[in-house]
Amino acid sequence: MSAAEGPLVVGVDTSTQSTKALVVDAATGQVVASGQAPHTVSSGAGRESDPRQWWDALCQALRQCGDAAHEAAAVSIGGQQHGLVTLDERGEPVRPALLWNDVRSAPQARRLIEELGGPKAWAERTGSVPGPSFTVTKWAWLAENEPEAVRATRAVRLPHDYLTERLTGQGSTDRGDASGTGWWASGTEAYDEETLAHVGLDPAMLPRVVRPGEVAGTVRDSHDLPFSKGTLVAPGTGDNAAAALGLGLRPGAPVLSLGTSGTVYAVSRRRPADPTGTVAGFADAHGDWLPLACTLNCTLAVDRVAALLGLDREAVEPTGVTLLPYLDGERTPNLPGASGLLHGLRHDTTAGQLLQAAYDGAVHSLLGALDLVLDADADRSVPLLLIGGGARGRAWQETVRRLSGRAVQVPEARELVALGAAAQAAGLLTGEDPAAVARRWNTAAGPVLDAVERDDETLERIAGVLSDAAPLLERSTENR
Repeated sequence: MSAAEGPLVVGVDTSTQSTKALVVDAATGQVVASGQAPHTVSSGAGRESDPRQWWDALCQALRQCGDAAHEAAAVSIGGQQHGLVTLDERGEPVRPALLWNDVRSAPQARRLIEELGGPKAWAERTGSVPGPSFTVTKWAWLAENEPEAVRATRAVRLPHDYLTERLTGQGSTDRGDASGTGWWASGTEAYDEETLAHVGLDPAMLPRVVRPGEVAGTVRDSHDLPFSKGTLVAPGTGDNAAAALGLGLRPGAPVLSLGTSGTVYAVSRRRPADPTGTVAGFADAHGDWLPLACTLNCTLAVDRVAALLGLDREAVEPTGVTLLPYLDGERTPNLPGASGLLHGLRHDTTAGQLLQAAYDGAVHSLLGALDLVLDADADRSVPLLLIGGGARGRAWQETVRRLSGRAVQVPEARELVALGAAAQAAGLLTGEDPAAVARRWNTAAGPVLDAVERDDETLERIAGVLSDAAPLLERSTENR
């Protein structure tokens, strides 16, 4: 390990499929050690993981970091949003966590919207219209389908809350992750009593919401992690809010994140409230807002199509075929029960054309929400920041450029969620805004790909197929 100029901090990203840990020099942003360990997700109708896997993976990842982790002065956890973690009186999971991409609660989401005033009332109260990804719908599903699990539950947490509590022994969360539950009111920045009462959730079972810049706690000594007792623990946050910190985002800079899910977001000074439900009005992790649109099908869906075709993921060819890659249902557009749809297949259609159609379908969903995410006065000429697992893929880059007509910047920094968590931990030590820490680290630096002429023909073709197929896709949702 090279000599560090400043104190060391640890940033963690507990994502859907793995946990990553970075040890970072708080003065320079240099990553001095890293580790990663996988966890599993169930297949079939639901998407579930045992939270204890996340803890075991965190332990493994930190052990891979060696002595550097033990020297850290502060730590912060960034994690997958929305997941429902239910704990018993001993703090042990009652059942596996229901993850963000478990859409079995779609019927409960529709009922909750109707029962509590409709979409506009939800958007005004919580900033978002809850879809089946939101935690409140998962709690309603659990109460309806597994009442014995609800009766055994003494504490309700989000994924990053669970790990933070294992470190500190205290239940805490932050405004960024809390804003994705559906039971946190963005107007008052507090838990919404009416919503909690309606779904039968005792607010005493929820964690304390720690403010930006506040210390969530200190590392306790009754565990086997390689941290010193008393190490500061930051509030942590959800993965998208952590990535926004990791990029040092200023208001109006648009981000496309290409991961298992795809997201479009930007920091805003204005509290969002979209009654259509396309844009989730999340809070960010340092006092502003993070309007965001999310798709369930992004890199994983495209990779699945490539695997079915026996192709490398870069083996694309120009296409006139339309493929809506809704393999896990879809959130944007809101079609939780839909499946993939292919239109325009001919005798001479090639596998590479089908693969390009999958890319086009995935990117079309993201770009369709971009104008809704950005404030009306946002500068549309600035490059799109392309991050996530797909960001360095040539086919992803070229598809985003062609369908957006905008320049694209690909930050060289990797693991932006963990870097954002590290910046949050560093901010505890220096008193800085974590986004300012990340800007000092120059995390967003990277090549800029020039804009090309927008492919309006493809955009219109996909929009036309989506419109024509709406009755079929909606029928699939109703029958799910």
